[in-house]
Amino acid sequence: MGKQEFKQGDAFSYQFRYQKTVGSDPAKVRRVSGDKFELFHGLRSNSMKLGSFKGGYVGKRQTWIRKHLSSIVFTVALTAFLFVLDSVISSIFEHSVIQCNSTLNIVSNDAFGDGKSVVQMYDRLTNMASSALVERELKQDESKFWKESYRKASAWSYCADRKESIRAGKLQSNNGYILVSANGGLNQQRVAVCNAVAIASLLNATLVIPRFLFSNVWKDPSQFGDIYQEEYFMKTLEDEVNIVKDLPPHLKSLDFKEIGSLITDADISKEATPVEYINKILPILLKNGVVHFLGYGNRLGFDPLPSELQRLRCKCNYHALKFVAQIQEIGSLLIRRIRKYDEPRNKLDKELLGNFITSPLNGPTMDREPLKYIALHMRFEIDMVAYSLCEFGGGQEEKTELQTYREIHFPLLMQRLKDSKPVSADELRRSGRCPLTPEEAALVLASLGFTSATYIYLAGSQIYGGKSRMQPLTSLYPHVITKEDLLSPTELAPFKNFSSQLAALDFIACATADVFAVTDSGSQLSSLVSGFRTYYGGGHAPTLRPSKKRLAEILSKNHTINWNDFEKKVRKMITGAQSVRLRSWGRSIYRQPRCPECMCMFQ
Repeated sequence: MGKQEFKQGDAFSYQFRYQKTVGSDPAKVRRVSGDKFELFHGLRSNSMKLGSFKGGYVGKRQTWIRKHLSSIVFTVALTAFLFVLDSVISSIFEHSVIQCNSTLNIVSNDAFGDGKSVVQMYDRLTNMASSALVERELKQDESKFWKESYRKASAWSYCADRKESIRAGKLQSNNGYILVSANGGLNQQRVAVCNAVAIASLLNATLVIPRFLFSNVWKDPSQFGDIYQEEYFMKTLEDEVNIVKDLPPHLKSLDFKEIGSLITDADISKEATPVEYINKILPILLKNGVVHFLGYGNRLGFDPLPSELQRLRCKCNYHALKFVAQIQEIGSLLIRRIRKYDEPRNKLDKELLGNFITSPLNGPTMDREPLKYIALHMRFEIDMVAYSLCEFGGGQEEKTELQTYREIHFPLLMQRLKDSKPVSADELRRSGRCPLTPEEAALVLASLGFTSATYIYLAGSQIYGGKSRMQPLTSLYPHVITKEDLLSPTELAPFKNFSSQLAALDFIACATADVFAVTDSGSQLSSLVSGFRTYYGGGHAPTLRPSKKRLAEILSKNHTINWNDFEKKVRKMITGAQSVRLRSWGRSIYRQPRCPECMCMFQ
């Protein structure tokens, strides 16, 4: 097109010069025909001479025109052709630009290959965030949220493993055996194990190494020994609770249901008190010598609870449960590849990865700082999205898809909806009951000053909508990585059909991150990881917890709010959630271990 424009310009210039010289004054015409140039100037006013001259001039002009007619026709035709060609090309180019611009809002299915178009709920804010990130890159500003906001965080230190001398006599007696079959995924099972340890101590019983139920949701046959080190677990708690690997032979053959020793969640309250266990469970244990908790989960409250049992749960969670060597080894490989650095950085590394983090990756450690990264835990899987009953900007197609999923997977929810007054999607969002989208997570990170060069490890990568739903996040933060990006298929092969073991790798990557960003404070992984970071982080492991209700209120002004105000409001929300405080009554010690039973405060 550049060459065509040049030719057209030359033709236009030539035509302009020709018209200027031949224009309206024949007395100043120059002939450019190869003959000599003649300038007609200073003619006399004698009519005869003038007439003679005119006749001669006209004759010569006709001769010149006949001689150069083909050149003139060719020049005019070429000029017209170039003009038309330029118009056509410009039209095609303009049309392609319009088409390209129109796809910025809705990208075709082929762009991502997952059958969905990009959905953005906050186009205006996302565009402002993009501009803000560019400006921050130019200024080379670093976010202050890479560090804890409060110095008091470093005053707390872990101490749930402190020795107690009151247990020895009690361990010599035994009221029977407790068998636990825990349901759920990795994190639900971890909570169940810690609760079982506390109950065994409360009832003065021997705990059998917990079993994990096979779930149709998780589809993972992993057992305790596939995830945690059994011998280390038993040894760490040997001064606190009697633990064995299996029931004695005379108890294995019993029908627990028939003798009344099978206890389900229906038999005991959610977050039950120690009194309920003593009144309901202890008599059965004393009578039959064994109790089997089937589907055991969140069945022990946090308050009121004797301080010794609270400390014991902390010791189990933070000290006794160590991942097996295979998980530690691949976990250390994952962390070293994210950081591009070979050695442990803090206590979190050592507690989660053991000695594997010290082994060399590619020879001696490189003489540079490790790459910093944020771990982001998105709770935007289809089951979470569908169960929330919220809307996420996908229109009728999204509504139909989620309704179909609910009817298949959540029949009890559908029945409950029929018997209750409907709540609008807008009301659900205002009340903070909607999972955060990847776009909303990106806006939060951008408002906190994290630049587009920031590396983000995405935990739980089964995002509803796939890459198309992730596009608003990846357009602002292109360095989004998962374990599948960093580990080869061969390295992941041993974990392929074991979701809990894969979840353990995510647990490690989130717990050892420079910053952990939560999108749903209620999830077990978010609670356990943030608690782990508080316990072993030494006040240098910040966790970002947006309030979904408060964020929904801020985002409701997305059509009018300016970026500076948006930043201020989000930063205030995050900073408020990072304040250092004692665990309040009834709150989880797995999420908030800052309490006398779990941690010690040093002045």
